[in-house]
Amino acid sequence: MPFLSAGGLVTHYDLAGPQDAPVLLLANSLGTSFHIWDAVMPALAARFRVLRYDMRGHGLTDAVPLEGENGYSIAALAGDALALMDALGIGKAHVCGLSIGGMVAQHLAAHAPDRVERLVLCDTAAVIGPASVWNERVAGIRKSGLAAIAPGVMERWFTAPFRAANPVIMQGCINMVARNTLDGYVGCALAVRDADLRADGARIATPTLVIVGDQDPATPPASAEALAAGITGARLAVIASASHIPCVEQPAALERLLVDFLSA
Repeated sequence: MPFLSAGGLVTHYDLAGPQDAPVLLLANSLGTSFHIWDAVMPALAARFRVLRYDMRGHGLTDAVPLEGENGYSIAALAGDALALMDALGIGKAHVCGLSIGGMVAQHLAAHAPDRVERLVLCDTAAVIGPASVWNERVAGIRKSGLAAIAPGVMERWFTAPFRAANPVIMQGCINMVARNTLDGYVGCALAVRDADLRADGARIATPTLVIVGDQDPATPPASAEALAAGITGARLAVIASASHIPCVEQPAALERLLVDFLSA
């Protein structure tokens, strides 16, 4: 069970794949641990040195206590990723981010371009709002805890047919959301609420692929189209019969897109 101290955090991570292969950094969505990528790992780790990690306050990584009503920031979360890369001696990597992880990936490509080889932005956007949605969610969590909102999260993460066909996976994902730290989830939720990365998109020169599930209600195809349009040369790919977490719902489709793009 690998842990290291990076950027003042004890971070839980996993590094798998051939030691001489290109590094691929995977950044998770809000409320998940790095195990959200398990289904695509066999294909990815056969070709890349895959680095996964739990975001601050998620999984087994330290939480940073919140100060007053302030949350974290995307810049701070990107700093966590760079600190992890530094601690492991990784100078440059392909970066694939999902949801809030995609916001972290955008920030890395815009502000640390020498550290990013190729960029994949999966079910994310430059702005994920409106703020009222995040304020309502945070208020509910502070009143009743993460367990109260976890079942509703599944309706945004997965299509109805997938939820009906996979009740065990649904319960496991509910458990994963509910067992994050309160500060970690709220801090990251507020980071998403406050983020506007449209100016960062204009700075990104890294080859970029934007991926979205065709039924994603959280960051719908229109948001992905706008994200791709704001990054010079970015490509857009839509995964059929998928919502917000395609690495669980449509892993074969996602891994094909990743391998083809990152191996080009």
